[in-house]
Amino acid sequence: MSTPNGAGDRPVVRVVIAEDEAIIRMDLREMLIEEGYDVVAECANGEAALEAVAALGADLAVLDVKMPVLDGISAARILTEERACAVVLLTAFSQRELIESARDAGVLGYVVKPFEKSDLIPAIEMSLGRFREIVSLTVRADDLAAQLENRKIAERAKGALIARHAMSEAEAFAYLQRTAMNERRTMRDIADAVLRGELPVNT
Repeated sequence: MSTPNGAGDRPVVRVVIAEDEAIIRMDLREMLIEEGYDVVAECANGEAALEAVAALGADLAVLDVKMPVLDGISAARILTEERACAVVLLTAFSQRELIESARDAGVLGYVVKPFEKSDLIPAIEMSLGRFREIVSLTVRADDLAAQLENRKIAERAKGALIARHAMSEAEAFAYLQRTAMNERRTMRDIADAVLRGELPVNT
């Protein structure tokens, strides 16, 4: 999502449509373009949709549930597992089983046919918003996990310096910090090198 469209400063949302009925595809395209979305690909099955999302960097996939080759729920499950893009499912059915299957596949929005623009656009915006939240939370969780791992490695390196060179804990930490600054490397790099026995230590 980069350049602004007609809706104020909202960035352009790149959309892949996957629907095996050409008339519905056409209607979808028109609705989305009228609302300022950028329809970058139209597909007739879920497999083609997956390829289009990967190739074109789409922000959203609008998938029909019943499609040949690969159905919408299966395609949605792959997209959500890979955190590739937000997904909205289109279905002619509103049974509880389908809704549960969509939820289990990670789908954040769905629309029951026949639908109007007033049904489609809110579902899209909700799905995009929730998807961005999930991605943000995942990135933060990954960052925290990386910080924790770096801390563990640094503690192990301090322990190694204390054991091998009779340093105090403060001296060991100061060594790691000073060496990282002098060599313009991260503390994690220096800690790894200490644990591998690659750094000379002058005490």
